[in-house]
Amino acid sequence: MSERDQFIQTWEREFQTTLKVLKAYPADKLDLKPAEKSKSARDLLFVFAAEQHFFSQILDGALDFTSSAPKPPATLDEIVSATEKGNAALVAKIKAMPDASFDEKVVFPVAPKTMQPVRKMDLSWMMLMDSIHHRGQLSVYIRLAGGKVPSIYGPTADEPWM
Repeated sequence: MSERDQFIQTWEREFQTTLKVLKAYPADKLDLKPAEKSKSARDLLFVFAAEQHFFSQILDGALDFTSSAPKPPATLDEIVSATEKGNAALVAKIKAMPDASFDEKVVFPVAPKTMQPVRKMDLSWMMLMDSIHHRGQLSVYIRLAGGKVPSIYGPTADEPWM
């Protein structure tokens, strides 16, 4: 199995968990903002779709930081739908790319004010880890919004296994 195939398998598995977490967020609490520097829940929920947009640019080899990210829709259902559609397009793009293209490099920020060439496959794994990081943030927002946190990698207080 190639590294690209391993990535696709992992991305698709993790996306199903992310989708479960997105759908667990209370739809009437999108304006929740736990702290002044925190994103609103709406903005955090939409990070998954917005990052798929930028991930697609990375795969094209031309990440454009001057272009604005898509704006979040008004409702949770629209956010979930945009995320599902973005994921389907992204996975189709990855599956259509030859393995060798993932060894190509893209200039990407690696530290404050530091850009360097990074292999597309390494960036792909980084995008997956970043998505998992934001999913963890969202699980805290769910609890703060009075929702029920679903199982991610194991039981939760709201979804015990025993």
